[in-house]
Amino acid sequence: MNLEPVNAAVVGQQNNDSLSSTGSNDEGVLSDVDTDDNMDVDEEIGSGKLVGSVSEKALQTLNELRCGNLLCDAVISVSDGSFNVHRAIMSACSPYFRVQFTSAIAATNGDNNTPPKNHHVHIPGVSCAIMEEIINYAYLRKCSINADNVHQLLITADYVDISGLVRMCKQYLAQMLTAENCVSIMGFARRFRFLNDLYAKARSYLLRHFIEVAAKNKDLLQLNLKDFYDVINDDELNTREEDNVWKLCIKWIDQDPNERKHHVAQLMQGVRLGLMTPKCFMEEVREHPYVVQSEEAKPLIVETFKFMYDLDIINPTSGELTTPPLAMPRLPHEVIFAIGGWSGGTSKACIETYDTRADRWVNIPAEDPAGPRAYHGTAVIGYKIYAIGGYDGLEYFNTCRVFDAIKKTWKEVAPMHCRRCYVSVAELNGLIYAIGGYDGHNRLNTVERYNPKTNQWTVITPMNMQRSDASACTLNGKIYATGGFNGQECLDSAEVYDPHTNVWTRIPNMNQRRSGVSCVAFRGQVYVVGGFNGTSRLATGERYNPDTQTWSFIREMNHSRSNFGLEIIDDMIFAIAGFNGVSTISHTECYVPETNEWMEATDMNIIRSALTANNVAGLPNIRDYIHKERDRLMEERRQRLLANAMASDENLS
Repeated sequence: MNLEPVNAAVVGQQNNDSLSSTGSNDEGVLSDVDTDDNMDVDEEIGSGKLVGSVSEKALQTLNELRCGNLLCDAVISVSDGSFNVHRAIMSACSPYFRVQFTSAIAATNGDNNTPPKNHHVHIPGVSCAIMEEIINYAYLRKCSINADNVHQLLITADYVDISGLVRMCKQYLAQMLTAENCVSIMGFARRFRFLNDLYAKARSYLLRHFIEVAAKNKDLLQLNLKDFYDVINDDELNTREEDNVWKLCIKWIDQDPNERKHHVAQLMQGVRLGLMTPKCFMEEVREHPYVVQSEEAKPLIVETFKFMYDLDIINPTSGELTTPPLAMPRLPHEVIFAIGGWSGGTSKACIETYDTRADRWVNIPAEDPAGPRAYHGTAVIGYKIYAIGGYDGLEYFNTCRVFDAIKKTWKEVAPMHCRRCYVSVAELNGLIYAIGGYDGHNRLNTVERYNPKTNQWTVITPMNMQRSDASACTLNGKIYATGGFNGQECLDSAEVYDPHTNVWTRIPNMNQRRSGVSCVAFRGQVYVVGGFNGTSRLATGERYNPDTQTWSFIREMNHSRSNFGLEIIDDMIFAIAGFNGVSTISHTECYVPETNEWMEATDMNIIRSALTANNVAGLPNIRDYIHKERDRLMEERRQRLLANAMASDENLS
């Protein structure tokens, strides 16, 4: 513990300004049950809630005695005032005060039998307002923390060794992280060893929300060369397009061009130049004045140009290619989990994850030991994926299993009231909804809701229509159920559930009938794609605008499909596998809203339909679910090109 005098200036005006600029200056009165202060037991006795062995009422009484200067036996003074306190209370909370007061006893009397005449502790560099909060915490385990006082309160709490208050301040800063203040908080935390965990959280926030931070954060442009380069070079920097990284580099140089333009070549090594769009590279990198004037940058331009235009890449006699640093994909912050499905006349238990940065599907050896399922539904809460209902070729399930993506384990949770195959599943406010489906005899309009905290299913208001093979998603606090099959015909109808009124309401019909359909909420609208109209599998898609209550078509997919996965990642919609009317497929494609077009992605490793797809973000063990051999991506690409070239030659002959 550092016992140097506390100086309020160490917080730094820049940090306070950056925090205040967010407009979030709300003060919160926080309380803490601190195990480090022997306050780890909560129990009720009478009307007083115990904290450890002292009730809240007793603590309040002691604080009232302090405020009235009754039975106080010590003084704590700071730069602009002093406080009368009880030594025992302050010593019980803070090892620092315990040392100060017990040392005073020994120094004054030589023993502990005669009370000393004076108990005075002076702490320079601390304001009365901060010490007031420190003392309030010592007496009441409560503290008013806000953006204006949290820095100095945190430093002072560490100085007087009150670990519970330190923890509360760190939690407050972690919870108030925004695109505007994360760099400031990161800089503040970096200066104190005891804030290493807060530094890691702030840096992780910066990397995860890079696009927003780059657009809004002014402190990012004030970083020195090393710190700025460490950010743009980080494998975990979350950006779909490297163009964004280059543009930020130019903004950083423009802050002080005379001093910083000489670093352009070093910054270029942090940007994955080979992954930039050719247009941006040719127009904004190769021709940029900073680059043209840099001799060190010329070899990087030549290497990138050669890479982008595949010079010699399909040479069959060349050795194995290694992915160069300029084209090494960064690590994703989220992955799609594809679970289960139907293939080759049987159900599957396989799991694949999609690494969007490497554009690769990865087989995950974590199949459910309870067996396979298809035509099921899934929902994600935290790092857990709940598999609901389904069918294995023999049995229609009411069982529910949960996969923990951190532990890589499966376990059973409470079963539903009804068996549900072809079920639609959605998550809303931490609750999971199982909607419609088929029980082996009837198409269902019933709905039930699962609470993970109580491990219970509750039947709620049924839909207006029977729907199996439908799809559901959550938008603006409501659940939308779209399409499906009622036992007689494919449906073009849709309805919405409001949890506040517990009522399902019909919305305008879709433009096409769709069974085996998939839908997602995206950019404020409901996107409904593919399905079966009773005659053929569809490639069409449409979206519903809840403000205008209208449906409008989007560009058709490249592949017709039903009973497929649909999920959002990297601000794009991915359509995954399914059945095209003739065969089960593994094709993956993604919808880019800016251009209203579908682009091909890498096929899955396993051909299947009736699977589910879910995005899981922020996994601490994300490396377990991404493509491992990233250095071989170029060689894999070369092998595909060679195979395609050979196939073309055979067709011509």
